[in-house]
Amino acid sequence: MPVLIDKEKGDMKPLFEFFIKLCILSVILWGIIFAELNPGSVDYHSVFLAWIMVVSNTVAGYLLFDYALDKESAVFTKFVFGGLTLRLLVLMVLVAVIILRHMVVINDFVFSFFAFYCIYVIVEILGYQKKNKQKKKTA
Repeated sequence: MPVLIDKEKGDMKPLFEFFIKLCILSVILWGIIFAELNPGSVDYHSVFLAWIMVVSNTVAGYLLFDYALDKESAVFTKFVFGGLTLRLLVLMVLVAVIILRHMVVINDFVFSFFAFYCIYVIVEILGYQKKNKQKKKTA
């Protein structure tokens, strides 16, 4: 089982810290959604589906980065940029299928998808930076 706390330094491992931040952000965002938006004014199913897609994308991106960080440059590039390309293609196909099959309220879904993506991509990039700083400190 992986160790989640660095006993020598007393701080959390970046992967664990990333998931904690992701959970905290999600709770805050959903708190705002439920507090500020009236149940009749928004389709929560559409918002939830957009959120699940974006969170899954963010987790996949961070895990690919985490896996590829200690690899040689060519492998790192393939996993990070190839993974980014593949993740975006999967998201585009999913969005198209969801919209074409009328599985959601389109305005609520598209707006929330865009908003969640903008927020969570920042968290993903900050996670990359934190992981990269830790790697430089240990090297």
